[in-house]
Amino acid sequence: MMYKSYPMFPHFKLFLLCLFFCASFLSFSLYLLHHGSIYFIRYDVHQYFKNVDRKNDVKESLDHNLPLIRWDGFSSYGKSEARVHEELYRTPQYPFLRHQSLQPVRKLPDALVIGVKKGGTRALLEFIRLHPDVRAAGSEIHFFDRHYPKGYHWYRKHMPPTLEGQITIEKTPSYFVIREVPQRVYEMNPAMKILVVVRDPVTRAISDYTQVVSKNTTIPKFEDLAFKNGSQFGLVDTTWIPIRIGVYVRHLERWLHYFPLKQIHFVSGERLIVDPAAEIANVQDFLGLKRVITEKHFYFNTTKGFHCLKKSEGHSSPHCLGKTKGRNHPPIDSAAIERLREFYRPFNVRFYQVTGINFGWP
Repeated sequence: MMYKSYPMFPHFKLFLLCLFFCASFLSFSLYLLHHGSIYFIRYDVHQYFKNVDRKNDVKESLDHNLPLIRWDGFSSYGKSEARVHEELYRTPQYPFLRHQSLQPVRKLPDALVIGVKKGGTRALLEFIRLHPDVRAAGSEIHFFDRHYPKGYHWYRKHMPPTLEGQITIEKTPSYFVIREVPQRVYEMNPAMKILVVVRDPVTRAISDYTQVVSKNTTIPKFEDLAFKNGSQFGLVDTTWIPIRIGVYVRHLERWLHYFPLKQIHFVSGERLIVDPAAEIANVQDFLGLKRVITEKHFYFNTTKGFHCLKKSEGHSSPHCLGKTKGRNHPPIDSAAIERLREFYRPFNVRFYQVTGINFGWP
């Protein structure tokens, strides 16, 4: 039996060619989604969860290891948490999160800002938390010095939710000088990355005193506290905490009993003021982060006298640190300042030798 052949549909070849290109484009798009664009999608999701995490009811109601998104409903949860889940379900990111199994969880920190007080720790935290792969606890937790008996469960509850690939940072400046803290941190995480912001110890002590005076104007003069009675700027009173904090090398030696120097990164408080982008670039490298925060994120505020963020977390407009930052220091006797510099100088030299960094303090 003979079959009659029919000519091929005139546009069929063109149709097949178009189909091939469409399939190729779709495959390439999926590749970008998983390998290239996921970073920016994660940034959007990350910014959303940052805003959600600001709500007090969320911070208090979520369990330490409970994902912010649950797939099995939330009828048994409290009203405040239910509102949060309902809000999350409505977000455009929700289908993507479920498909990728990206469930934000609270985890123990990967990095700690351990000091020093009045060194610039708040500025460091505000700057580095602008990175989409960084989540930071909003307040000083004081777990390792004040709340250690409450355990890791309590500590984890105070951490922000993070996505896979993000790092969690906690800042408590007193950690650097408390004797028991290095061992406690090591026992929790021997691989902890540690950040220390340091500045000229004389300036730091005066700044510390200035903060105290702002809360209690009846305390004695700086000179009376910094030197032992009747010494007339001779014997420095090392029992006074603002003086003791500035002997950085002694505190550092305790940390080096547990952590190698390569796990500790030192930030210059002075350079953080004059060139924050350069200091933050080094911090990003130390934390293993892509250099996202650059010069374009900062501007110099002539009124404040230091650099501010053009746009920070939770702010759509330029943002500077609070009113408590950049206070004017009270006048201090020049002879007292010089005597303190003489006192700190040998400790500073030793600190430079141990860290391998010359901070250039007078």
